Amino acid sequence: MQPPDAELLRRHAGGDADAFGQLFLRHRDRLWAVALRTLADPEDAADALQDAMISAFRRADSFRGDSAVTTWLHRIVVNACLDRLRRKAARPATGGTDERTLDSLAHRRAAADPSSASDTTIDVMAALRTLPPDQQAALVLVDMLGYPVADAAEVLGISQGTVKSRCARGRARLLPRLAHLRRAGAVTGTARGGNRSAAGNVSPAQGEGDDQS
Repeated sequence: MQPPDAELLRRHAGGDADAFGQLFLRHRDRLWAVALRTLADPEDAADALQDAMISAFRRADSFRGDSAVTTWLHRIVVNACLDRLRRKAARPATGGTDERTLDSLAHRRAAADPSSASDTTIDVMAALRTLPPDQQAALVLVDMLGYPVADAAEVLGISQGTVKSRCARGRARLLPRLAHLRRAGAVTGTARGGNRSAAGNVSPAQGEGDDQS
Protein backbone atom coordinates (compact mmCIF):
# COMPACT_ATOMS: atom_id res chain seq x y z
CA MET A 1 0.00 0.00 0.00
CA GLN A 2 1.27 3.44 -0.94
CA PRO A 3 1.82 5.78 2.02
CA PRO A 4 -0.53 8.79 2.12
CA ASP A 5 0.72 12.23 1.14
CA ALA A 6 0.92 13.47 4.72
CA GLU A 7 3.06 10.49 5.70
CA LEU A 8 5.48 11.13 2.84
CA LEU A 9 5.76 14.77 3.86
CA ARG A 10 6.43 13.76 7.46
CA ARG A 11 9.09 11.32 6.32
CA HIS A 12 10.72 14.01 4.22
CA ALA A 13 10.74 16.45 7.13
CA GLY A 14 12.26 13.69 9.22
CA GLY A 15 15.16 13.18 6.83
CA ASP A 16 13.93 10.52 4.37
CA ALA A 17 15.84 11.31 1.17
CA ASP A 18 13.29 9.70 -1.16
CA ALA A 19 9.97 10.75 0.33
CA PHE A 20 9.61 14.15 -1.32
CA GLY A 21 10.49 12.76 -4.74
CA GLN A 22 7.72 10.19 -4.37
CA LEU A 23 5.29 12.91 -3.35
CA PHE A 24 6.21 15.10 -6.30
CA LEU A 25 5.92 12.28 -8.82
CA ARG A 26 2.46 11.47 -7.47
CA HIS A 27 1.17 14.99 -8.21
CA ARG A 28 3.54 16.15 -10.94
CA ASP A 29 1.13 16.05 -13.88
CA ARG A 30 -1.57 18.07 -12.15
CA LEU A 31 0.90 20.62 -10.78
CA TRP A 32 2.45 21.00 -14.23
CA ALA A 33 -0.98 21.54 -15.78
CA VAL A 34 -1.71 24.33 -13.29
CA ALA A 35 1.60 26.06 -14.01
CA LEU A 36 1.32 25.72 -17.80
CA ARG A 37 -2.26 26.89 -18.04
CA THR A 38 -1.62 29.83 -15.69
CA LEU A 39 1.55 31.09 -17.36
CA ALA A 40 0.84 30.05 -20.97
CA ASP A 41 4.52 29.43 -21.60
CA PRO A 42 6.30 26.10 -21.10
CA GLU A 43 9.62 27.62 -20.03
CA ASP A 44 8.03 29.97 -17.51
CA ALA A 45 5.84 27.14 -16.25
CA ALA A 46 8.85 24.86 -15.77
CA ASP A 47 10.72 27.59 -13.88
CA ALA A 48 7.71 28.37 -11.69
CA LEU A 49 7.15 24.69 -10.92
CA GLN A 50 10.81 24.28 -10.02
CA ASP A 51 10.71 27.34 -7.75
CA ALA A 52 7.55 26.06 -6.10
CA MET A 53 8.92 22.60 -5.45
CA ILE A 54 12.15 24.00 -4.01
CA SER A 55 10.02 26.12 -1.71
CA ALA A 56 7.86 23.14 -0.71
CA PHE A 57 10.97 21.00 -0.16
CA ARG A 58 12.42 23.56 2.21
CA ARG A 59 9.16 24.41 3.98
CA ALA A 60 7.88 20.88 4.57
CA ASP A 61 8.23 21.20 8.33
CA SER A 62 5.89 24.23 8.24
CA PHE A 63 2.97 22.12 7.00
CA ARG A 64 0.41 21.96 9.81
CA GLY A 65 -2.20 19.70 8.26
CA ASP A 66 -4.91 22.37 8.05
CA SER A 67 -5.49 21.33 4.43
CA ALA A 68 -4.65 18.36 2.26
CA VAL A 69 -1.02 18.07 1.18
CA THR A 70 -2.06 18.29 -2.46
CA THR A 71 -3.89 21.56 -1.74
CA TRP A 72 -0.78 22.90 -0.02
CA LEU A 73 1.37 21.97 -3.02
CA HIS A 74 -1.07 23.51 -5.49
CA ARG A 75 -1.18 26.73 -3.48
CA ILE A 76 2.61 27.01 -3.59
CA VAL A 77 2.61 26.44 -7.37
CA VAL A 78 -0.15 29.00 -7.96
CA ASN A 79 1.65 31.57 -5.83
CA ALA A 80 4.88 31.01 -7.76
CA CYS A 81 2.96 31.52 -11.02
CA LEU A 82 1.24 34.66 -9.75
CA ASP A 83 4.58 36.09 -8.69
CA ARG A 84 5.88 35.63 -12.22
CA LEU A 85 2.76 37.13 -13.77
CA ARG A 86 3.00 40.19 -11.54
CA ARG A 87 6.68 40.66 -12.33
CA LYS A 88 5.90 40.43 -16.05
CA ALA A 89 3.06 42.92 -15.69
CA ALA A 90 5.42 45.37 -14.00
CA ARG A 91 7.91 45.20 -16.89
CA PRO A 92 7.35 47.18 -20.10
CA ALA A 93 6.32 44.99 -23.02
CA THR A 94 8.69 44.53 -25.96
CA GLY A 95 7.45 44.31 -29.50
CA GLY A 96 6.87 40.82 -30.88
CA THR A 97 7.38 38.94 -27.63
CA ASP A 98 3.75 37.94 -27.14
CA GLU A 99 3.38 36.76 -30.71
CA ARG A 100 6.45 34.54 -30.51
CA THR A 101 5.44 33.15 -27.13
CA LEU A 102 1.90 32.36 -28.20
CA ASP A 103 3.05 30.79 -31.46
CA SER A 104 5.45 28.56 -29.54
CA LEU A 105 2.72 27.66 -27.06
CA ALA A 106 0.30 26.73 -29.81
CA HIS A 107 2.75 24.30 -31.40
CA ARG A 108 3.73 22.73 -28.06
CA ARG A 109 0.14 22.42 -26.90
CA ALA A 110 -0.96 20.95 -30.22
CA ALA A 111 1.74 18.31 -29.93
CA ALA A 112 0.78 17.49 -26.34
CA ASP A 113 -2.97 17.58 -27.02
CA PRO A 114 -3.89 16.70 -30.62
CA SER A 115 -7.56 17.38 -29.90
CA SER A 116 -6.89 21.08 -29.23
CA ALA A 117 -7.15 23.56 -32.08
CA SER A 118 -4.03 25.71 -32.17
CA ASP A 119 -5.90 28.78 -33.44
CA THR A 120 -8.33 28.51 -30.56
CA THR A 121 -5.47 28.02 -28.11
CA ILE A 122 -3.75 31.17 -29.36
CA ASP A 123 -6.93 33.22 -29.04
CA VAL A 124 -7.83 31.93 -25.58
CA MET A 125 -4.35 32.26 -24.11
CA ALA A 126 -3.88 35.72 -25.61
CA ALA A 127 -7.17 36.80 -24.09
CA LEU A 128 -6.28 35.33 -20.69
CA ARG A 129 -3.05 37.31 -20.68
CA THR A 130 -5.05 40.54 -20.67
CA LEU A 131 -6.64 39.71 -17.29
CA PRO A 132 -5.26 40.59 -13.85
CA PRO A 133 -3.21 37.67 -12.46
CA ASP A 134 -5.75 36.86 -9.74
CA GLN A 135 -8.53 36.48 -12.29
CA GLN A 136 -6.30 34.38 -14.54
CA ALA A 137 -5.56 31.99 -11.70
CA ALA A 138 -9.22 31.58 -10.78
CA LEU A 139 -10.29 30.94 -14.39
CA VAL A 140 -7.47 28.48 -15.00
CA LEU A 141 -8.40 26.40 -11.97
CA VAL A 142 -12.18 26.49 -12.40
CA ASP A 143 -12.80 26.76 -16.14
CA MET A 144 -9.73 25.21 -17.73
CA LEU A 145 -8.75 22.53 -15.22
CA GLY A 146 -12.21 21.74 -13.89
CA TYR A 147 -11.66 22.36 -10.18
CA PRO A 148 -14.82 22.74 -8.10
CA VAL A 149 -15.15 26.28 -6.74
CA ALA A 150 -14.59 25.01 -3.19
CA ASP A 151 -11.30 23.35 -4.15
CA ALA A 152 -10.13 26.40 -6.10
CA ALA A 153 -10.91 28.59 -3.10
CA GLU A 154 -8.82 26.37 -0.86
CA VAL A 155 -5.89 26.36 -3.29
CA LEU A 156 -6.00 30.13 -3.70
CA GLY A 157 -6.59 30.79 -0.02
CA ILE A 158 -9.70 32.88 -0.61
CA SER A 159 -13.44 32.50 -0.09
CA GLN A 160 -15.68 30.68 -2.55
CA GLY A 161 -17.52 33.94 -3.17
CA THR A 162 -14.27 35.61 -4.18
CA VAL A 163 -13.46 32.76 -6.58
CA LYS A 164 -16.91 33.14 -8.17
CA SER A 165 -16.47 36.89 -8.37
CA ARG A 166 -13.04 36.67 -10.00
CA CYS A 167 -14.27 34.07 -12.48
CA ALA A 168 -17.33 36.15 -13.31
CA ARG A 169 -15.33 39.33 -13.80
CA GLY A 170 -12.76 37.47 -15.87
CA ARG A 171 -15.43 35.91 -18.08
CA ALA A 172 -17.09 39.29 -18.56
CA ARG A 173 -13.76 40.75 -19.72
CA LEU A 174 -13.01 37.80 -21.99
CA LEU A 175 -16.43 37.62 -23.64
CA PRO A 176 -15.87 40.39 -26.21
CA ARG A 177 -12.46 38.92 -27.09
CA LEU A 178 -13.75 35.38 -27.54
CA ALA A 179 -17.19 36.07 -29.00
CA HIS A 180 -15.96 35.10 -32.47
CA LEU A 181 -15.04 31.64 -31.16
CA ARG A 182 -18.50 31.11 -29.73
CA ARG A 183 -20.09 32.16 -33.00
CA ALA A 184 -17.85 29.69 -34.82
CA GLY A 185 -18.68 26.95 -32.35
CA ALA A 186 -15.01 26.51 -31.44
CA VAL A 187 -15.44 27.01 -27.72
CA THR A 188 -18.22 27.07 -25.17
CA GLY A 189 -17.98 29.78 -22.57
CA THR A 190 -14.37 30.59 -21.68
CA ALA A 191 -12.49 27.57 -23.07
CA ARG A 192 -14.48 25.38 -20.71
CA GLY A 193 -12.49 22.52 -19.20
CA GLY A 194 -15.43 20.31 -18.30
CA ASN A 195 -16.56 22.08 -15.12
CA ARG A 196 -19.75 23.76 -16.22
CA SER A 197 -21.66 22.59 -13.14
CA ALA A 198 -19.15 24.11 -10.77
CA ALA A 199 -19.02 27.61 -12.19
CA GLY A 200 -20.79 27.81 -15.51
CA ASN A 201 -23.82 29.61 -14.11
CA VAL A 202 -21.99 32.39 -12.31
CA SER A 203 -23.11 35.72 -13.73
CA PRO A 204 -20.82 38.77 -13.95
CA ALA A 205 -22.88 40.52 -11.28
CA GLN A 206 -22.77 37.62 -8.81
CA GLY A 207 -20.44 38.07 -5.87
CA GLU A 208 -19.57 41.68 -6.71
CA GLY A 209 -19.08 42.50 -3.07
CA ASP A 210 -16.49 39.76 -2.56
CA ASP A 211 -13.70 41.00 -4.79
CA GLN A 212 -12.89 44.04 -6.86
CA SER A 213 -9.88 42.69 -8.78
